[in-house]
Amino acid sequence: MNITEEIQELKKEKNAVILAHYYVNPEIQEIADYVGDSYYLSKVAVDLKEQTIVFCGVSFMGESAKILNPKKLVLMPDASADCAMAHMADAETIKRMREEYEDLAVVCYINSTAELKRHSDVCVTSANAVKIVKALPNQNIFFIPDRNLAHFVAKQVPEKNFVYNEGYCPVHEEIQVKEIQKEKELHPNAKILTHPECPKAVRDMSDYIGSTSGIIAYAGKDDCQEFIICTENGVRFELERQNPEKKFYFTETEPVCHDMKKITLMKVRDVLKNGGNEIQVTEALREGSVKPLEKMLELAK
Repeated sequence: MNITEEIQELKKEKNAVILAHYYVNPEIQEIADYVGDSYYLSKVAVDLKEQTIVFCGVSFMGESAKILNPKKLVLMPDASADCAMAHMADAETIKRMREEYEDLAVVCYINSTAELKRHSDVCVTSANAVKIVKALPNQNIFFIPDRNLAHFVAKQVPEKNFVYNEGYCPVHEEIQVKEIQKEKELHPNAKILTHPECPKAVRDMSDYIGSTSGIIAYAGKDDCQEFIICTENGVRFELERQNPEKKFYFTETEPVCHDMKKITLMKVRDVLKNGGNEIQVTEALREGSVKPLEKMLELAK
């Protein structure tokens, strides 16, 4: 029995389901029951019948799944897989902003810790942020933790006043304009598809800006046959799987989230077999952080 077959057997034995983000390695996406971006996976997690969730992603994703499914066992293949941006805001700043601005909504990107979610009014993902911010009655928006996504949303919702936090995704922040220009010179007909976590200079030169799932959908529907992809390189697997006739290029310094790449088949098998790396959320923390997540799911319908 090979390791993939072993994982399938263990899944049945343990009544488990495997969720995987687009940024994990291809072999993990292949064995997952559900693959998607943060918004899709957060929706899926709510309706699962299985009692054990193995979340192939980083810690905030496992936390969100546990918050939405308190009675289920949520396991992480690698407990150290984390997201630097998820920690780039703090409760003290949120408190100060609430005192400084009347009619303020604290809008929290799902790429954040449960503690940050607890101090927020609503969560968003890159796929639904514009829709949700537009739907809020508040005039002032404090968007945490990512400044790049915040500026992208603010441009789509000019009627609201945005207050910016200084968080960012280290992977998207490092994508270089000069490297994109080099790819464009090599492939002049290619369209540039970009995640909104990228800096403004990268967004400004793009043909399309959207979430990971948005990028995949755009590449599938558009008539163009070549694309320069400005997001984490794990998305290549799904892009090529859905569009084998099209070409996808990444910058010479490929954007890699090393935390996402910590997930291996061996770690998935081991956590199914032996348990461990269980996500624990106190009831007090869950009660506070579930409200903005539920509000997101409600407003994004």
